Amino acid sequence: MCTSVVEVCGAEGAGKSEGGWFPVTSAVVSYDHPHHALLEEAITIDFVNPALGPGARAAVEITLESAKALAAALARAIAGAEGMEGRRGL
Repeated sequence: MCTSVVEVCGAEGAGKSEGGWFPVTSAVVSYDHPHHALLEEAITIDFVNPALGPGARAAVEITLESAKALAAALARAIAGAEGMEGRRGL
């Protein structure tokens, strides 16, 4: 089953692929058949820089439950970081 669930957003940072580190410009999150994980369906997160070609990609394929745990961990880390930044007056 192809789900057609895809979300794309801009992202600023760096990713590491087989060729080394590269600047990340986008993140693509999808729910579909994984290419490598032995799962029926997976949340796939790709950090990419399309201007650098297909080698500028760092990807993970995780279960839906793992993705939920990751989203919660990200929310907690973001809240903590925002609290620290607020105390610095930034």
